[in-house]
Amino acid sequence: MNFDHYEMLSFSRDGRVLTITMNRPELLNAVNHALHEEMARVFFDAADDTESDVIVLTGEGKAFSAGGDFDWLEKQARGERVPFVHEAKSMRRIVMGLLDCAKPVIAKVNGDAMGFGASIALLCDIIIAADHARFADPHVKLGLVAGDGGALIWPQLIGFAKAKHYLLTGEPIGAVEAERCNLINFAVPADELDAFVDKYTAKLARGAQTAIRYTKSVTNIALRQLFSSVFEAGVAYEGLATYTADFGEAVHSMLEKRRPEFTGK
Repeated sequence: MNFDHYEMLSFSRDGRVLTITMNRPELLNAVNHALHEEMARVFFDAADDTESDVIVLTGEGKAFSAGGDFDWLEKQARGERVPFVHEAKSMRRIVMGLLDCAKPVIAKVNGDAMGFGASIALLCDIIIAADHARFADPHVKLGLVAGDGGALIWPQLIGFAKAKHYLLTGEPIGAVEAERCNLINFAVPADELDAFVDKYTAKLARGAQTAIRYTKSVTNIALRQLFSSVFEAGVAYEGLATYTADFGEAVHSMLEKRRPEFTGK
């Protein structure tokens, strides 16, 4: 398959391994509208790619992904409403693209994965992170709801008690601790990340592909069912939160470089 029509994502191949790279390094691979739209398509296209058996998702530069683009948040806070129903459809396609793709998807987390960036990484089948990387879902710090995947996947990986701690506080967790509590599979020294991922993906690429794909598909049945039952509510709550005073205060405080003063309104 030809991926030349993508602008925010770049692609490379190593044998039967396809690497997809989020390519906005100057903005820490923050997900703007254009990248959001491409992410909503790419896993379906990768699933249909006849030249690959294993997919690697990573970010260019210092970060995996900083999450949602601040320009979008600022426009929302100013009342320049981006139709949230459209964003919700894209979110659904991104999550379903990851869960439905029969090929194993490896998150190569080269740096911080925040917000929706963390959700994208954690929804991959295998998560391999540089030991300096951090994961966080700081939606609540912006007066928002972790409805775009965070509330779905964090509890499945580390249990409800720990997930609620990180989702309700927005605190980050380092890769080493994330490995210890089973949020991710492996935390490795940054200078060994490339070699570790190459070795791991080569092992998968040598495997029995039909068996691997069917095993992933059946393992994800429960996740797909859970996603279908909670996702609509999650994005609805997140959409409602964009109309709160706390959301506006969070964005304005970031622009003014001060601590937010939330009122619960």
